[in-house]
Amino acid sequence: MLLQVLLAGLSAGAVLGLVAMGFSLVAGTVRVFHLAHGDVVVAALFAGALGVLGRTPVTTPLETAPALALVGLTLLAGAALAGAVAFVVVLPRLGGTGRATDPVGLVAGAVAAGLLLRAALGLAFPQQGYAVPDPLRLSSLTSSGLVDLPGGTTIPVRTLGVLALATAIALIAERLLVRSRFGSSLRAVADDPVAATLSGIDVRRVVLLAFVATGVLAGCAGLLDAPGRTVSVDDGVVLGLAGVAAALLGGLGSLRGAVVGGLAVGVLQSLAVHAGGAALQDIAPLTLLVVLLALRPAGLRA
Repeated sequence: MLLQVLLAGLSAGAVLGLVAMGFSLVAGTVRVFHLAHGDVVVAALFAGALGVLGRTPVTTPLETAPALALVGLTLLAGAALAGAVAFVVVLPRLGGTGRATDPVGLVAGAVAAGLLLRAALGLAFPQQGYAVPDPLRLSSLTSSGLVDLPGGTTIPVRTLGVLALATAIALIAERLLVRSRFGSSLRAVADDPVAATLSGIDVRRVVLLAFVATGVLAGCAGLLDAPGRTVSVDDGVVLGLAGVAAALLGGLGSLRGAVVGGLAVGVLQSLAVHAGGAALQDIAPLTLLVVLLALRPAGLRA
């Protein structure tokens, strides 16, 4: 049973790690939390579902073409929404130094953007919750949809598939953002935007592309997280706060630390649910966030 709980927690935590990478990427670049990021995750998924399934998403298995369309539209919507937040909220508030001239206004703008996304989703999807099909068909990896564990217990094969895919996406994204030319520009802007500007780097373009990258990660997180459960348009609030907790736990600015923090928060959630029931699933990461902000706001790696 403990192995079952740990694997479920690691699977959820790997997805949360993708969300935390978005927070860490933006915070490391502009030194401000992208507080609309959780809502972007949910909005990207619902935008993809709206384009493929309409306003009543169902769990009916998708054919290959609609499944690919759902994946493509979700990733595109995530990139577009995150880029729009950057263009409207962040870029106008970047000074000549490449840092926010009005951090409070930027945070307020991000919160307002999240509220706007939630309100728009509420108009398009008025029901309490929606079921979204799995375009990746991870449950079909085995004939029964289950995997036997030692001790006579089982676990959905989708859980292991999500863990593997989310971890692979996180590692690939981290490598690209470290070794690519864009990654070098991103680190230069994060370290010293003035020196980066003098070196010929377009700081505003790098910040915009950083937000677009977080949007793609948000789309990946939504596609992996939503199938198999009921999704609400308001889920972005708690998801975003859990992502902040994971990013703080791993150390802001560290993409690898964000993944580790996500895994830790996921396991914490799973253990809390196992010990005290489903009501603790959202309480556990929020409690961790409050403790981190009070005691170690720079993260455990600081």
